[in-house]
Amino acid sequence: QNLLATWTISERGLLGLKGDPGERGEPGLNGTKGSPGRDGLVGPPGVTGIKGQKGEQGPIGECLPGAKGDVGIEGAKGEPGTKGDSGGAPGENAELIRSAFSVGLFPSKSFPPPGLPVKFDKVFYNVEGHWDPELNKFNVTLSGVYLFTYHITVRNRPLRAALVVNGVRKLRTRDSLYGQDIDQASNLVLLQLSEGDQVWLETLRDWNGVYSSSEDDSTFSGFLLYPDPKQEITV
Repeated sequence: QNLLATWTISERGLLGLKGDPGERGEPGLNGTKGSPGRDGLVGPPGVTGIKGQKGEQGPIGECLPGAKGDVGIEGAKGEPGTKGDSGGAPGENAELIRSAFSVGLFPSKSFPPPGLPVKFDKVFYNVEGHWDPELNKFNVTLSGVYLFTYHITVRNRPLRAALVVNGVRKLRTRDSLYGQDIDQASNLVLLQLSEGDQVWLETLRDWNGVYSSSEDDSTFSGFLLYPDPKQEITV
């Protein structure tokens, strides 16, 4: 038997014996990048679809105001109305509530005795008659707030004066003047007073240098600033 090969004859030709696999060859080199292909052709239009069914009615929208219309034609003048009722009865005339005084000292009454109401007998104003010239006191006839002021000319001796309400010294003024010099002492105060109170001015001890002349006055004044709203006022 031939060791090199065995030959057979068939309809497909001669066939040799299968040899041993050969060694693996080395990888081949990368091929070059091919050129871009052409754009594809536009396809034919598709078939038209069937018409859809009618949708449901949506909600009612908000109404926007329309444009302002033109000014209308002026209407005809109406008939006169009936006469109204007469007004109320006339009111009573309001009367001013007043209480005031202003007095001064005559020269003959200079240096009044201490501890007694100063005798102011020169009357500048006393229309309501609330200053009593006999007692030299102001009588309070209406409860309320009062303003009092005094301006005293001082000469020859010192002065200590007090504003007195019902025997109580409410306000004090001092002027330590000696000799022939002339000075002035004054003060002002607001007081809440009641009907029936009395107010006056007096000097203390021998400090009674209240002076008056044809060129110098000593005065005492007061008036009702406003009445007490809690009281019933009759005029």
